[in-house]
Amino acid sequence: MKYISHGVGGGPEVLVPAQTDVPVLSPGEVLIKVAFAGVNRPDCSQRSGRYPPPKGASPIMGLEVSGHIAAVGEGVRGWALGDRVCALCNGGGYADFVAVPASQALPIPQGMGLLQAAALPENYFTVWVNLFLRGHLKAGETLLVHGGSSGIGLTAIQLAKAFGVKVYCTTGSVEKNMACLKAGADAAINYKTQDFVTETLGLTQGQGVDIVLDMVGGDYVDRNLKVLAVEGRLIQIAFLQGAKVNVDLTSLMVKRIAFTGSTLRPRTIEDKAHIAQSLQEHVWPLLGQGKALPIIDRVFEMDDASLAHGLMESSVHVGKIMLKIHGDEFK
Repeated sequence: MKYISHGVGGGPEVLVPAQTDVPVLSPGEVLIKVAFAGVNRPDCSQRSGRYPPPKGASPIMGLEVSGHIAAVGEGVRGWALGDRVCALCNGGGYADFVAVPASQALPIPQGMGLLQAAALPENYFTVWVNLFLRGHLKAGETLLVHGGSSGIGLTAIQLAKAFGVKVYCTTGSVEKNMACLKAGADAAINYKTQDFVTETLGLTQGQGVDIVLDMVGGDYVDRNLKVLAVEGRLIQIAFLQGAKVNVDLTSLMVKRIAFTGSTLRPRTIEDKAHIAQSLQEHVWPLLGQGKALPIIDRVFEMDDASLAHGLMESSVHVGKIMLKIHGDEFK
């Protein structure tokens, strides 16, 4: 089968098509013929050598796909050949075929095509587990989302609004602010021209927000503590500006703030199965009603993966970046 190789690593230009064997299924896995694959920042980190795959995971990049079941492993129940699925991968998505634990595959939401479905797993798993399962976000609360125009950010805005939350976000341009407002954000802050602490405290009459979802890190950590309300929760899911910071923890103690975070890829199959089941129960019905749908910026041919990574690292995109693998075959 064809896949995208990152060789020994480097910049986007190292990504080239290559050939390898079709994965051999282990018990409990399904083989998916890939229609579309999502491009995510962890893919760029893996390509550059900063995010090696966990032990036992595929060395091929790609954490989410859509497509059709091409084979079913020993002990798998509930899936049949030809079923349309999207799936959270443990790697291997930038390829003609990928093997995934059957518990990490989900049916395509009602009325949704394979392109949009491939944009679901990584972002919706991440947002759901961090904001709702770990952060206990609930109706009537307030949320600040950094990187609001990213795939993660737009997912967080839409899901939070669907569950009755007031949402503020930060972006780096007027155009991105407008995209976030269109997606449902109650207010959008341009961090290049406005101080998000001052603006958010103003929007909340000095009370602060209940949750901050942050993927920036660096000096944002200290500022996030300032912008949180009493009993607030700071949820860290990435560190684009660095993981090592000097922080004044006074605000954390005085306001009784909970500071947590998680990464998705190293979690166990059982953990991911639990998240998948919760998503199918609580979020898939919303998607079937046409609510909180993923927003796609651009779709690249598989052979143009280097261009997709270049766009991701430029941060000029709004929403998801996708690779078409066998998309035309499934129209």
